[in-house]
Amino acid sequence: MLTPPTHLPARQRAQLIATDVSVMRGATRVLNHVNLTVTPSSRIAIIGENGRGKSTLLQVLDGRLTPDAGIVQRIGTLGFAEQEMPARDDRTVGQAIREAIADALAALAWLDAAAGLLAADAPGAAEQYASALELAELLDAWDAERRVRIALEALDAETDPTRLLADLSVGQRYRVRLACLLGSDDDFLLLDEPTNHLDGSGLEFLTGQLRSRPGGVVLVTHDRALLPDIAETVLDLDPTPDDRPRLYGSGYVGYCEGRQAERDRWELEYERQQTEHARLRDDLSAAQNRLVSGWRPEKGTDKHGRATRAGGIVQSVHRRRQELQAHAVTVPEPPQRFRFPDLPTRTGATLLDAEGVSVAERLAGPVTFSLSHRGRLVVTGPNGSGKSTLLLVLAGELAPSTGSVRRPGHLRLGFLHQETALPTHRRASEAYASHVDALVAAGTLPASDAVGLSQLGLLRPRETGKPIGALSMGQQRRLDLALVLATKPQVLLLDEPTNHLSIALVDELTEASGGTPAAVVLSTHDRQLLRDVDDWPTMRLNLGSARTLSGHRA
Repeated sequence: MLTPPTHLPARQRAQLIATDVSVMRGATRVLNHVNLTVTPSSRIAIIGENGRGKSTLLQVLDGRLTPDAGIVQRIGTLGFAEQEMPARDDRTVGQAIREAIADALAALAWLDAAAGLLAADAPGAAEQYASALELAELLDAWDAERRVRIALEALDAETDPTRLLADLSVGQRYRVRLACLLGSDDDFLLLDEPTNHLDGSGLEFLTGQLRSRPGGVVLVTHDRALLPDIAETVLDLDPTPDDRPRLYGSGYVGYCEGRQAERDRWELEYERQQTEHARLRDDLSAAQNRLVSGWRPEKGTDKHGRATRAGGIVQSVHRRRQELQAHAVTVPEPPQRFRFPDLPTRTGATLLDAEGVSVAERLAGPVTFSLSHRGRLVVTGPNGSGKSTLLLVLAGELAPSTGSVRRPGHLRLGFLHQETALPTHRRASEAYASHVDALVAAGTLPASDAVGLSQLGLLRPRETGKPIGALSMGQQRRLDLALVLATKPQVLLLDEPTNHLSIALVDELTEASGGTPAAVVLSTHDRQLLRDVDDWPTMRLNLGSARTLSGHRA
């Protein structure tokens, strides 16, 4: 006799509660006294700079990571999409689907078995059938596979059940997993950067699903368009005066207003404390100067008078030193400021000239355009239309099947790839220094133009000394960007540059990309970024057809 599934949804009884959760990574406190309650109606976004523990908190909520302090209570089922995926997965698409809806399939099998017992008039069959029917209805089991199929098609994911996941691209594997989670109908969804690898139509589908699903949602995202569309509550893990997270209501707008107000109060208090500390330090210095020379009376004054006065000055020095030591200064950790380097350019020259470019089975053509000094171009289109392929051709990393790309001699070109290929065993500072040394040795970059890693404001000193494999995905993405900017490129190619980057850094990068004299080619699905560069010339690549070009001339 088949048994019913054991992992049952709790629906309206579902709860996910984190109480006073803290996590240490070595000597570093990643999470500090986090309190969070998730209900079936919650729509919560977790925000913070790279390395602030957003992914760690999701792992704690899911139970994959045990906190060093605090507890997590879970009632109901959870679906979790981590930011990273294993490089190898021997399952097929069909197997991934069946695992995602295993409880629904088990419920249907139990119902079929109970129906057989009922038909055979077995003892207790009516009660078993009633229980099985109730469970199948609770899971909406008859519709489970259809829900996943709809999600696969809407996300432009692989639908062939025989395809091996290992044979799919990173983006395809991610979309298959996301579709399975959206169709599995868990009580809670925990999503880490769910918009990565999604095109415009996929983003719209995801937004609709997250809005309408009956269960709770906790998501980590840097997507500045998804946040106002979904988040009703925002948990901010960025630094605060007391180093504890903040919870803001009233959606993303409430977060922005609340965060700015707190930051203003924090800076005013910091300035007040610094001013008072400086005054006490000056008082101590003045007292010490008087002790050294200022108390000395003129010649002829008796020794007893000099000694008496010296004692008073010594006491004054001690008192002022104690006052200085007792004055506590709460020094805020200032937000990192990205410093985009001055990039050179070649005025009056065509920097990129693409003529009739296509790549068999990857990029339909012909693609034709040219870019010169301060040229701008946005490349859009659905997944599989060849956006990344076009950038590879422009960079000279892939030969076109037809057409050509012309670049002037000694052109400095920087290419931010969509996926990282960093040496994980090396320290970030070593990888950067080796890259710059190689550029100088090859004559690509004059030594006088070299930019230090710390000058860019992309990684903190404690992060540059870590092995790259120990950095978060966001920190690795920042290092990728630093390596590209170290070239001091005259042409900048950006393939999905907002992936894994913080909201603040994306805003700063967008502003810098618009103002640099270098030519810029941008490929992105980021809806807010597309809104921010809507005055740039745009090229749309279509599946199986030639591109269209709109906007100002590139």
